[in-house]
Parts: sequence; structure tokens; C-alpha cells
Amino acid sequence: MNVLVAMDSFKGSLSSMEAGNAVKEGIKRVYPDADVLVCQVADGGEGTVHALAAGLGGSPVTVRVTGPLGDPVNCEYILIKDRKTAVIEMAGAAGLILVPKEKRNPMHTTTYGVGEVIMDAIRRGCRRFIIGIGGSATNDGGAGMLQALGIHFFKRDGTEIARGAEGLKDLVKIDIKDMPPVLRDCKFQIACDVANPLCGMNGCSFVFAPGKGARAADIIAMDEWLKKYSELAKEVNLFADRDKRGAGAAGGMGFAFQTFLRGKLVSGADLIMKGSGLEGKIQAADLVITGEGRLDSQTLSGKVPIGIAGLAKKYDKPVIALAGSIGGGAEECLERGILAYFPVVRGICTEAEAMEAEAAKRNLADTAEQVFRILWLGKNEEKGTEGT
Repeated sequence: MNVLVAMDSFKGSLSSMEAGNAVKEGIKRVYPDADVLVCQVADGGEGTVHALAAGLGGSPVTVRVTGPLGDPVNCEYILIKDRKTAVIEMAGAAGLILVPKEKRNPMHTTTYGVGEVIMDAIRRGCRRFIIGIGGSATNDGGAGMLQALGIHFFKRDGTEIARGAEGLKDLVKIDIKDMPPVLRDCKFQIACDVANPLCGMNGCSFVFAPGKGARAADIIAMDEWLKKYSELAKEVNLFADRDKRGAGAAGGMGFAFQTFLRGKLVSGADLIMKGSGLEGKIQAADLVITGEGRLDSQTLSGKVPIGIAGLAKKYDKPVIALAGSIGGGAEECLERGILAYFPVVRGICTEAEAMEAEAAKRNLADTAEQVFRILWLGKNEEKGTEGT
């Protein structure tokens, strides 16, 4: 039996590879001789760099940049010299994972470090960028990143605005005259599975900022500041569109890339599956196991399990999904190529207990074991029928 295991990360708990290896352990308890291949996958957030590096090659580079709170952090990205390409995770320089829970507040967190990573890659000869923008801690509309790239965001007194979303309240002018000419030669492919606009009730402030630590009053203020920012951006680019699909991704990074860097937003899951050579591995498998932390209606919006199910359907390969929890709309996954899905939490517990790494690994392994015991039973009953 050839089994491909391609699990998305369980956010805040397990990486893609940790989740996959736990599933492999459970399979091996039942089928010790099974050929189980664990592949790292991602949708543009955590794990993007290593998932693409596995398929595209390249060398890791570590650069010291400004973190989301303004303190220095080490950010790793992949340099593919022969393609003049850099693969970058925004989360490595401005991710929520870099901010302690008690300090999470998008009013103060900045994307400045992302721009510094881009400039480092440019100095190393890169002109093509693949950037995953999931897992951000920010809501500054990408202003910090753009400042690091030489674009000025001026206050009324002619000085630069402060970093973080709170700086946008003082913004009166955007000036691109000092933007390095080399940026015009760069192409940005942005791995993103978020369709939200920049502003409004479906925009980044109302939908995503609460999960980054924003207070109710701040959410309303940030939305207004981003509206003003988008209007000022039209003075630089007449086609600036705050309602464009994905403009609200990563606290407005989608808008920044689309408006100032001609960035193209593409499905993160699709990009990574193609770049990592996953399709060929699915074609060679007898069975595919996938999953994520929570399987629900959001899964249908281009997330890893649905992307994998779509590829598997192409080759008539069965797909089973394992998830930390099952939410509303998960049943629709059954119509999109997933044969069956199973929650892995095995008893009453708190969310924190379920997300504890060792508990999550154990639950995944135990659930995978039980699923494969059913498969083993079915296989052996079939053999018995053939022998009668």
C-alpha cells in the first residue's frame, strides 16, 4: 500500500511535517510494511518556504530584520540563484507567532521587516518573488513594508508616520520618488487564499484584526484610516482599488502589493502544490491523507485539503481528511473530493489542551490507526469473499 500524507499545519500546535509524521505513526501500527510518504504543504502561511523549497530547490538564507514589535528577528527565506527567485514567508518577519499573546495589538505591529527581507533578496540578485502572506500579526496596509522599500508616508509636518496601523491616522501624503528603480523590474507572486477587500465590514480590520489582538474601538478607527490610505494611494496609482479581491489579505498587504508593486495574488495552496511537485506524488499513491486544524466551510475557499482533494480527484485517488475539529460546512467537502473526514480530539478537553503539541500528535496517530484498522478489515473481508 502506497499512502501519501499531506497535512496542513495545525496552527499554534503542529507544523505540517509534525502532523504528517504523527499520521504516519498511526498508519504503521496497522500496516508496518506500508510505503508512507509524508510531504510538507502549506497555503501561504507558516511552512510555505520549506514546502516550496522541497520542490524548487534553493538555499536557505537568514537575514536580521525588524520584527513586528520593532525588535530584531532572524528571518529565513529561500534563494534560488539560477532562477533569480526568492521564496519568502511574511510570517517570518511580521508573523503573529513572533508576538507574545499579551503584546498582540495590530495598532502597534509593523510589516517593515518584510520590506527589509525583499531588499536583502534584491541585493543578492533576485528579481522574482514568491511571497506567502498568511499568519500576519499586522493591520498596517503594508505601509511598513513599503517604507522599507523607499516609499515615503508623510505626516502633515513632513516627517514619516509611525510604524503600525496607528501611524496611518496621521497620513496625508504618499511619495514614491525614492522607490528604487530595480523594483520596477521585479515580479511578485503572492500566495494568498483570502478574498476580502481592504475596508468595510468584510475588510481586514473587522474580520481579521480581532484575532490579532485588536480592541473594538481600534477596529473601527483602523478601518477609517485604511480608507483614507486607499484614497491617498490613488494619487500614486489611479487604479488603486480597496475593493479588489484579496486587498484585505494580511492586514492590507494584498492592497500594498497590488497597488505599489504590481503583485499578482494567486491561490497559496495551488501555488505550493504545483511548486512542490505534489501532483506527481498523488498520482503514484493508492490513498491520500490530508487535513488541517479545523475542517469547515472556510476549507472550501482554496485551503490545502480541498486543493489536494481536487488533484486527487483528477487521478481517481481516494482522500481521507483528519482535523483537530469539525465545523459547519465541512459536509460540503464530501462533494469536493474528500471521501470521509474524522475529528481527532478523543475526549472532552479545553482548546488549549487539544492544541498541546504532544496531545495533538497522539490524537492524530490514534485516529489514523483506527481509520486504517477499518481499511484493514475491509481489505481482509474482500479477500475472504474472493476465497469462497
